[in-house]
Amino acid sequence: MRVIGISPTVDFAFKVLLGSPEHVQVTLHFLNAVLGDQHQITSVEFLKPFLDKKRGDDKLAVLDILATDDQGRKLNIEIQTSLPLGIRQRLAYYDARLYVDQLSEGDQYQALRPAIVICVLTKTLFPGRSGLHSDFRLRDEAGELFSDDLQIHTLELTKLHVERENLGQAAPAERWAYFLLHAETMSGPEILEFFREPEFVEAAGVLEMINQTPEQLQEYRARMKFQMDEIARLDYARLEGLQEGRQEGRQEGRQEGEFIGQISVLQSILGISKPTREELLVSSLSELTAIVRQLQQQLADRKP
Repeated sequence: MRVIGISPTVDFAFKVLLGSPEHVQVTLHFLNAVLGDQHQITSVEFLKPFLDKKRGDDKLAVLDILATDDQGRKLNIEIQTSLPLGIRQRLAYYDARLYVDQLSEGDQYQALRPAIVICVLTKTLFPGRSGLHSDFRLRDEAGELFSDDLQIHTLELTKLHVERENLGQAAPAERWAYFLLHAETMSGPEILEFFREPEFVEAAGVLEMINQTPEQLQEYRARMKFQMDEIARLDYARLEGLQEGRQEGRQEGRQEGEFIGQISVLQSILGISKPTREELLVSSLSELTAIVRQLQQQLADRKP
């Protein structure tokens, strides 16, 4: 049985899937599944159609959408795949820029529309949180909502705990997370069996079309290689950082040992016992340096 063979977590496939005007129902279904709001998104306009832009760099990870809900509200939405270093700052920056850029000189603040960023993550961003979906808005420490004009939604795919047999009982966001993670290894008949909504069947068809279109397949493979190379580069940088940290730690440990030895000698000469060795062991390098200088000054003051 032939599998789809295209992973939606590769940013090229992700953007073809959710950024094509020909498949707007797929985008609507995804947005409503993630936002889960009482107001359903009813229409979308792609402000920067994905297939119309030049590709090949990190900007591929951003898709701009102007959405309208069933109350007539306009929503500025950006959808992104996993981002590299500084992801929290980047998400906050994208959301703030999306909000501020709406306002021109002379416009009233009341004209501002809610700005929403959705980020699908293939790695864990919040280790202390167990939920798949996180919804960040402006609230106080007691949970009182100040405004929902700025929203950042994340889907951490590593936190999906749904089996294929239980997809029928899963929440919409969980079903989409499962599709994004596993569509690559599923066949068309399996999609029909476990995802009965027509939007998932259409989404699977979009992925299959990538596999059957030489130009798109070439772009997909190039982006997959780019993402894998980027992951390897970041992993190497982290490893280098750990090794440098260990080396610095060993060097700092030797320095601390030398300072504690000097302090012990000076204390013996001065006939004092404070601070104790136990207290010195928990002192920072700068604190040890200050103690050495203080004791040296005391010894200098005692000389005739």
